Amino acid sequence: MANKTDRRRWGTVRKLPSGRYQARYPGPDGRLRPAPETWERKRDAERYLSLVEAEMVRGEWIDPEQVAITVRDYAERWIEERPNLRPRTLQLYRWTLAKHIVPYLGDVTIGKVTTPMIRRWRVQLASDGVSSGMVAKAYRLLRAVFWTAVREDELLRKNPCRIPGADQEHAEERPHLKLDQVLALREHFAPRYQMLILTAAMGSLRFGEVTALQRGDVDVHAGTIRVERQFLEVTGQGLVTAPVKKSAAGVRTVAVPREFVALLVEHIETYVKDSEADALLFTTPYGRPIRRGGFQKLTGWKQRVERAGHKGLHFHDLRHTGNMLAAASGATVKDLMARMGHQSMAAAMIYLHTNREADRKIADHIGAAMRTSLNLNESATEVEATGGADVSGPA
Repeated sequence: MANKTDRRRWGTVRKLPSGRYQARYPGPDGRLRPAPETWERKRDAERYLSLVEAEMVRGEWIDPEQVAITVRDYAERWIEERPNLRPRTLQLYRWTLAKHIVPYLGDVTIGKVTTPMIRRWRVQLASDGVSSGMVAKAYRLLRAVFWTAVREDELLRKNPCRIPGADQEHAEERPHLKLDQVLALREHFAPRYQMLILTAAMGSLRFGEVTALQRGDVDVHAGTIRVERQFLEVTGQGLVTAPVKKSAAGVRTVAVPREFVALLVEHIETYVKDSEADALLFTTPYGRPIRRGGFQKLTGWKQRVERAGHKGLHFHDLRHTGNMLAAASGATVKDLMARMGHQSMAAAMIYLHTNREADRKIADHIGAAMRTSLNLNESATEVEATGGADVSGPA
């Protein structure tokens, strides 16, 4: 028996051999489109047509064929279309997508993802042992992908990632050391790596930033270190040199204690044989860059920090320590964030004019405490303008 079709003012409803009702309607291009589902009752199919017609009148209709792309394909395309992201960020996005999103939602089309589905996905991640911090990161990535689908590509009317608080991380407070503890900690390491530890703490530097420092980044007479590049481990490429975050807060000049400069000069004279400006300050005994993956084997970090009484201390906690030491000087939040190199692009423009006297105040405060811990007098740490090692490289 032929299917019975009921022609309406707009769109059609027909009864299928199965007894269910199918709705079809003309799109803006005049092509007839079937509804993505069928109904047991005719009036439900008619109600669907009325809703679609209203959406077209309001200019809110979205072609179902456009949202038939899967979460996997759309998210992968979203990542590929962001070439300005740092290599490590791209690597993190790809890993998070493959590990925590695709296995759960990858085959679902973006038009069928709902907020309850997102909620169940988060619960499943937690049930599978994924940390709360990683769940929050995965959620933020997926939310950003869907915001593009809503605001830029106009494929969706609403972002399904609308769960209050789901984007927040509640990490435990990391430990930090006092200055005398940092100075004592370095003594547990081979002399070659002692200034690496001290520099990370004194300058509030990340691992990739401190290991990428070059001779020309140090201004002995001004007592500053220029931070403008970092080492990153990128899958398929190995160790690469990349600029720090492209903002006034990322590329920065950090004032360090003059007492520290005297120790750094001694390190350079001993371990940096190359006089060129691009010679690395910290290397392996073979003159190679220090890599994050080989740091434990190279230095015995885990065992040595435990021996020093700081079990569980991470290298990144040295940066946290530096931030705490700087905060103790009474510096403003603005000055601290400029020193840390961690701000949004909008706020970073303010820090282009950061008062260097305030940064020097931070360094002098730490230096005073350092003299006390090392039992030094001020004259013993001065670097004369005509003396000491020329570590700035050729002019």
